[in-house]
Amino acid sequence: MTIERIVILGGGTAGWMAAAALSRIRDGRNVDIKLVESEEIGTVGVGEATIPPFVEFQRALEIDEREMMAATQATFKLGIQFSNWGQVGESYLHPFGNYGYELGGINFHQVWHTMRQRGDRRPLQAFNLETMAAYFGKFSRTEDYNRDDLPPMNYAYHIDATAYARFLRKYAEMRGVVRKEGKVQDVALDPESGDVTGFTLHSGETIEGDLFIDCTGFRGVLIEQALGTGYEDWTHYLPCDRAVALPCNRDDGSPPPPFTKATAHSAGWQWQVPLQHRNGNGHVYCSQYMEADEAHDILVRNMAGKPTADPNFLRFVTGRRKKFWNRNVVALGLASGFMEPLESTSIHLINTGVNKLIAILSLEGITEAQRSTYNRLATKEYERIRDFLILHYKATRRDDSEFWNYCRTMAVPDTLTEKIEVFKSNGQIFREEDELFTTTSWAAVMMGQGISMGGTSPMAEGVANGVAKEMDEMEKSIRWLVDRMPGHGQYVSRYCPAPAAA
Repeated sequence: MTIERIVILGGGTAGWMAAAALSRIRDGRNVDIKLVESEEIGTVGVGEATIPPFVEFQRALEIDEREMMAATQATFKLGIQFSNWGQVGESYLHPFGNYGYELGGINFHQVWHTMRQRGDRRPLQAFNLETMAAYFGKFSRTEDYNRDDLPPMNYAYHIDATAYARFLRKYAEMRGVVRKEGKVQDVALDPESGDVTGFTLHSGETIEGDLFIDCTGFRGVLIEQALGTGYEDWTHYLPCDRAVALPCNRDDGSPPPPFTKATAHSAGWQWQVPLQHRNGNGHVYCSQYMEADEAHDILVRNMAGKPTADPNFLRFVTGRRKKFWNRNVVALGLASGFMEPLESTSIHLINTGVNKLIAILSLEGITEAQRSTYNRLATKEYERIRDFLILHYKATRRDDSEFWNYCRTMAVPDTLTEKIEVFKSNGQIFREEDELFTTTSWAAVMMGQGISMGGTSPMAEGVANGVAKEMDEMEKSIRWLVDRMPGHGQYVSRYCPAPAAA
């Protein structure tokens, strides 16, 4: 059966990202694309921090960066600051970009470690542009300077997720996507194939399609309620199962920092996402060790200003659907699974889900090979990200609460155990295929939380014999660039100021 009608059920960030990306199909084929959503059903709307691949998503859609950032009150993001994760009082930055660059085919942090043992006292962070700019609250893009010997600035955005969905809705509708208002009453399945043929709205209108994209959040109206796909629970590894989200003003008038903050508390952690006009805040916690009222009070006590809305209490189960593409339904966003926003991967997984679908999709029909390929790749991606998130909890040295005692001593996947043990031996980090997180990402979290390299790489020892001058030049280029950068707030106000309120 050819695909002539694509139906996206659910709006929000997931639905409108899918609609915007799929609308490009219409440049070559006149495919009917509908998005059905109900204003009565709220969206989670707290996924406000992104990572660098999201910048490429905007470029692929040929979206003007300044226009998008102004419309979503966006700021730039250079990484995530983690506080109280290894021990209370400790802090480190997981930066975008790399520590230095490979020297003689050896990871920079391994060469740095060898140099450190020989007496070089410079911290590893001095060789990462994003870390140094973040520490000083600065930002600019490398291309703003007329030099070709400077390291690239790797960045992402903090965005107002609700405003971003509105922005993409306008983009998609201009390209022929039709929005329908309504709530689903019944879903119809083909009696022979089991495929979804359509659904009926409370208004009585029937929406039919050939391919359905489920963006209905935790409810999974199509992927779970209609098709009974099943869910793989990862609560053992990622025990937090509740969150409370609450935006606030920045009452001290300080400029927004160019990084997200993730601060650990006694039974979870708190996020702070700085936008131009406010901060997004939330407290992710484990209900086994903390009540909702206590979680809310901790969040309010540790915010930068007064709340600007009522708290949004969320329940979730970390894990994934057993199939992301089941029959003729593809799940995106929270409908596909949930991993807490510790490393800002929620929007990223929507992005890569859409990208995989577009790459695999044939309008001539759906094949089992397409579904199995999509599911295999998505499963692998989720599991690699899962392991990286587990690392943050497992690598704690905290023993001040039952929650952290559980995390420190819990069993973890063998894939993660191996990664940690190999790093402990000589600092080597093996990335598997095209996994999201880089060597620098793994090194930043492991070293930031107290996992050290027990020995040196014999290859790094040889390389280190002749790299002192090259390392000096790296540090000098980064220092030159950071010294000349404007403050992050200054750059944003000049580059992409939000429109004045009417």
